[in-house]
Amino acid sequence: MAGTSNEQAIRDLYHALLDRWNSGDAEGMAALLSTSGSVIGFDGSQMNGRAEMAATLGQIFANHKTAAYVSIVREVRLVRDDVAILRAVVGMVPPGKTDINPATNAVQSIVAVRENDAWRIALFQNTPAAYHGRPDASEELTKELRRALEK
Repeated sequence: MAGTSNEQAIRDLYHALLDRWNSGDAEGMAALLSTSGSVIGFDGSQMNGRAEMAATLGQIFANHKTAAYVSIVREVRLVRDDVAILRAVVGMVPPGKTDINPATNAVQSIVAVRENDAWRIALFQNTPAAYHGRPDASEELTKELRRALEK
């Protein structure tokens, strides 16, 4: 039973991260990080710690209308009682649009750690789902994400 509740807590943590991105809440996103958490963005940029994440994302949200995430969680795996990995795929719906932009599909991972009885993100990585040389894989992911968007 504990594994199931931990898995759900980690899914909830991940979905909270995406919800806060979708609402442009940089401080809220940063609050989900562990005390020494890090982020690797879609373009390879890195943010270390809550303050840097909040400042960097705050500037992005202030200066750009960002696309909204649509996600599918592929796996939640407890490595230890206080460490877990979540893997997911995402698509992004640009502002004012109703469909996913396949060029921004990505694979996301979080390493979650339990701190003071709460799950926090120690590492969030967002990697482009380029699938070089495999256009069928890219098209299939886009179709799957479109089905998730319709739900």
